[in-house]
Amino acid sequence: MAQIKRIAGRRRNLLLELGTEELPPKALKKLSEAFGQSVFNGLVDAGMVEPAGDNESTGKCKFYATPRRLAVWIQGVLPKQPDQEEQRFGPAVQAAFDGDGKPTKAAEGFAKSCGVSVAKLKTAQTDKGERLTFSRKVRGERLQVIVTACLEDAIKALPVPKRMRWGDKDAEFVRPVHWLLALHGSDLVRTEILGLKSDRFTCGHRFHCSERIKIPSADRYVSTLKTTGFVIADYEVRQGMIEKQVSRLAAKAGAKTDIDPDLLDEVTGLVEWPVALTGQYDERFLKLPREVLVSTMADHQKYFFMTNEKGKPVPGFIAVSNIKSKSPKRVRLGNERVLRARLSDAEFFWQTDQKKTLEARREDLKGVLFHFKLGSIYDKSCRLESLAVKIAKQLDVDPARTALAARLCKADLVTDMVGEFPELQGVIGKYYATSQGIDKKVANAIDGHYKPRFSGDGLPRNGVARCVAIADRIDTLTGIFVCGEIPTGDKDPFGLRRASLGVLRILVEGKLDLDLRKLIKISLDEYRKSGLGKISVGDEVVDQIFGYMIERLRGYFQSQGYGTDIYASVEACKPASPLDFSRRVSALDKFFRKRKSAAESLASANKRIANILSKAKITNAVKFRKKLAEQEAEKVLADSVKELSRTVRVEFGLGHYEKGLELLAGLKIPVDRFFDEVMVMHDNPEIRDNRLALLSELRELFLGVADISRIRVDSSL
Repeated sequence: MAQIKRIAGRRRNLLLELGTEELPPKALKKLSEAFGQSVFNGLVDAGMVEPAGDNESTGKCKFYATPRRLAVWIQGVLPKQPDQEEQRFGPAVQAAFDGDGKPTKAAEGFAKSCGVSVAKLKTAQTDKGERLTFSRKVRGERLQVIVTACLEDAIKALPVPKRMRWGDKDAEFVRPVHWLLALHGSDLVRTEILGLKSDRFTCGHRFHCSERIKIPSADRYVSTLKTTGFVIADYEVRQGMIEKQVSRLAAKAGAKTDIDPDLLDEVTGLVEWPVALTGQYDERFLKLPREVLVSTMADHQKYFFMTNEKGKPVPGFIAVSNIKSKSPKRVRLGNERVLRARLSDAEFFWQTDQKKTLEARREDLKGVLFHFKLGSIYDKSCRLESLAVKIAKQLDVDPARTALAARLCKADLVTDMVGEFPELQGVIGKYYATSQGIDKKVANAIDGHYKPRFSGDGLPRNGVARCVAIADRIDTLTGIFVCGEIPTGDKDPFGLRRASLGVLRILVEGKLDLDLRKLIKISLDEYRKSGLGKISVGDEVVDQIFGYMIERLRGYFQSQGYGTDIYASVEACKPASPLDFSRRVSALDKFFRKRKSAAESLASANKRIANILSKAKITNAVKFRKKLAEQEAEKVLADSVKELSRTVRVEFGLGHYEKGLELLAGLKIPVDRFFDEVMVMHDNPEIRDNRLALLSELRELFLGVADISRIRVDSSL
């Protein structure tokens, strides 16, 4: 064990910058924070800077990020790592020397590990008695050595799935790195990383600043880049500028724009000197669906979409340029020309797609592969139709509408519009179905069955859409499990975790009481009937899929504020309906909040009962007989259990779990008294088994809602 004493020194501010080719705009903020925080943490660990909050003049750091740079500024960094006084402790003195005072092997071994003789060791009094000790002074490393190590660690730890190489170098980074800036105050920190030697020069805007820029000191980095290099280095400042410019231009045009946070982040990651401008497009394009306009502008061109006061689209947009042009009109016309071409393509697709009905397009789905073992999307739609109708009948939803929606829900995948805008699958199908006179609920289901598309997304609104959404995801889960391609670790190429959570959310939040295990079994039977995939698995795959899906509820309930022990206690009872599972979790949580004392007492008692029964290996064949009860406490408990049993089971059967638990709370006193006064493991086997049978009945009563013995409690019996 080593104790280290740090020695303070002179501090100045540190600046580190990696100059790169254009970084991924969507990941820029995340990369900046990861890079800067890693460097800062490394310096703190090395004793070069104090953690934030310990001193007003040290411990602060600021991250900077533009498309061409990642930088971090850190306040109050020492020029040299503090010297360290290292003290190591060895064996106890009694074990270090024998009766003659000669060193033992323990003492010699400790001395050898310290690189000295036993004579050089000293003794010190510790809380574990007197022990051998050795102290030495370790000289601190220079800043450049520490900075190099921190940069290497930060680069390795960046959240980048794929790295690239450039030139003939072995160095790897998310993009090629062309310069390295490292300043401590106004002094250059000489270091080398990714094959680059540090310098005090940086590069400004790609078009506005052709010369390299000399940074005088770490504190003049931001101001110098702005005034000389036409670069706004601060990500947050640049984002604020964009938001302000966009809002001002929209108001000037007599319109408004809802600034999407994701688009704002992406645009901020694309520019170093933001200049917003407005543009126009032909009014005839307003006949296109709103989603097509938004996708064309926001997703493809990174423009901000404008509407009037009523929320209807207007023929205008706002673009954010990365250049302060001498001819803004040319920039505006260029953006308008590009947008006009894209909207013209969309208009052409919109018109030509509708020459063929969705029903007629189903044949084209035979050429679109779902999975090489599971057939085409056409095959999938056939299974969906059968499974969705079975679900609809259970939920009292119109089976005819459900069947049609399931048949057509994938037909828009082979349209030119979805080919150009794949993110609009379902949305385009809804519009085409509506224009073809298809029932409104069916048309909405074509779009709605994809919901939820992402975490936090809304759910399908009507019953038809819910049935098709559930069927679609269950079919995918079953098929992929049948193929043996079960997700492992972080790899989930078919999005089965998302599909599972989607089904669970629809059932729980939509209050649909369906047996999930039966749905999976029906889906498996559909695969078997189709003859696809060479289905040779047994029904055990149903349990695998069910377990995989129910496990997703753990995180779901945790995000709702429920404890994982609450989830585990309900999961132990294996409720087949996710809605029923949710009701049990909610009731149990309320019970432990409202009746804390009784709930904790009963949970502790259940733990004790579970342990006793597991060791005794009692079987259900043994029934409690009151005539064998010797003590008053067991008679009272038996009467209480008998009195509550029928009522509680009825309440649990109706799903009134909270009410049933409230009734069971009345058992606290007789249960406490039973364990205080009764010896369960009696010498007489008949009496012992009778008492075990009573505890078994009590435990079965609680298992009607959950295994509360799994819930953590503060108190115990």
